[in-house]
Amino acid sequence: MTRKTYDQLRSARWFAPDDFRSFGHRSRAMQMGYERADWQGKPVIAIINTWSDINNCHTHFKQRVEDVKRGILQAGGFPLELPAISLAENFVKPTTMLYRNLLAIETEELLRSHPVDGAVLMGGCDKTTPALLMGAISAGYPCIYLPAGPMLRGNWKGRTLGSGSDAFKYWDERRAGNITETQWLEVEGGIARSHGTCMVMGTAATMMGIAEALGMTLPGASSIPAPDANHPRMSARCGRRIVDMVWEDLTPARIFTRKSFENAITVAMAEGCSTNAIIHLVAMSRRAGEHCAVSLDDFDAFSRKVPVIANIRPSGTEYLMEDFYYAGGMRGLMARLRDGGMLHLDALTVTGQTVGENLEGAEVYNDDVIRPLDKPIYQEGALAVLRGNLAPDGCVIKPSACSEKFLRHSGPAMVFDDYPSLKKAIDDPDLVVTEDHVIILRNAGPQGGPGMPEWGMVPIPTKLVKQGVRDMLRISDARMSGTSYGACVLHVSPEAYVGGALALVRNGDIVSIDVPARTIHLDIDDAEMARRKAEWTPPPKRFERGYGHMFSQHILQADKGCDFDYLETSFGAPVSEPAIH
Repeated sequence: MTRKTYDQLRSARWFAPDDFRSFGHRSRAMQMGYERADWQGKPVIAIINTWSDINNCHTHFKQRVEDVKRGILQAGGFPLELPAISLAENFVKPTTMLYRNLLAIETEELLRSHPVDGAVLMGGCDKTTPALLMGAISAGYPCIYLPAGPMLRGNWKGRTLGSGSDAFKYWDERRAGNITETQWLEVEGGIARSHGTCMVMGTAATMMGIAEALGMTLPGASSIPAPDANHPRMSARCGRRIVDMVWEDLTPARIFTRKSFENAITVAMAEGCSTNAIIHLVAMSRRAGEHCAVSLDDFDAFSRKVPVIANIRPSGTEYLMEDFYYAGGMRGLMARLRDGGMLHLDALTVTGQTVGENLEGAEVYNDDVIRPLDKPIYQEGALAVLRGNLAPDGCVIKPSACSEKFLRHSGPAMVFDDYPSLKKAIDDPDLVVTEDHVIILRNAGPQGGPGMPEWGMVPIPTKLVKQGVRDMLRISDARMSGTSYGACVLHVSPEAYVGGALALVRNGDIVSIDVPARTIHLDIDDAEMARRKAEWTPPPKRFERGYGHMFSQHILQADKGCDFDYLETSFGAPVSEPAIH
């Protein structure tokens, strides 16, 4: 392999010339206590750190960045930490999804504008993984992704708790009067007991696994528990590896291919992925170029042939990510898929080797946690894409995590135009509702939410919860947390806010889904649909200034990944290197 020389590095444009501007760069670096020996002849490595005081998933990144720096220095590089916006899933409102593209922009511009040759991308909390990778794809420089890793198992009275999933479960039990306020507070204190991401197969674990399947992490990195000693060791290895990646000029463009995205979809289905995987992978693939782009149809095609073999909540019934790691982790799961002929083994990865080479020696140590292909927890993949007159551009359901009886269902619609009215009605003890009703929440999509919040896990009405009902059909143009479960149809596209068919549903209309047939239908004829469409009035604008205004002008619909139109690779010529004068 031809290796770069120092004069070919980007950073040399800043530091190497014998001119007045480079004098300024060197003297200001020396102002910070560095000297020529720190950077001369070495790659400059950016560490994009998404740590903040309010991001519980990334609490350990203060220390991990030092581990990364140690590795970079060991390999002969010059590390520079560049902090980026931290998208704390639990605290950022109305939703971190509103700011995923902002982090992608920041990542791209941080890399392009600074004297760096490559980067370590530190993320994990739901939207940080796709945002960092989207920005890295667009910047085009060698990058490696460092996953935050899942937290430890939760615990309450000897019971294992999974963040998110058990929160929803026990909240329903409290609403039903089956647990006390004291018990609820005990659950609150025991459900998240270490740093790291959610330890169920939610969006964070899903996207970290997808990053590995795409070839952007070190082998096995995506499932290491955040508090495990293997995690700081992996972090230092990331630092060492990125230095060689710069010399090798191993860029995202060399790693991301149609094959790598097909591997990612395959792994997503097998791990019982979050529904959010579709939006993020579609957006990432469109950033990588038309030759890589995947669609909802690709997800549905793969879901019909790839079984769910990761027995991890919420698709599974017992195990969590800590169990997954010690059972063989992502390498074990991918080895099972390899043996079933389901992966492109020649796809290149950040190691400089192929997927197949990285999987040599991978094993599974617990067949109940990572099931054999012929004994899956769900025969088809985790997700299904439905289409029909209610969602002509598609919508998504997670059949592996909902009651089987709702895979085919028809019922009268109960429609809500916003979350406050929904919440008020849900808690009404006199609400006229049965488990056969189809609850619809609309105006919660990319434009309407705004930002497509995770409101799609619509609560079961309290009246029904007290009767023992724990699932019913719910439809929304919103998303739902990857830790959620239930018969929730999500990402209805086009969304109601822009005049999609969901905006035309009325209380009492019969709505039907048939997951095996992949259909969703509003039982009115075309003439009635057209009449209602003509009567529809657009809602008022969500934003008239600021970032939200820009967001509203450029956000794409869910089926296209919710990227900004002008950030996709197909939009305009590539951005040139910055001038230095």
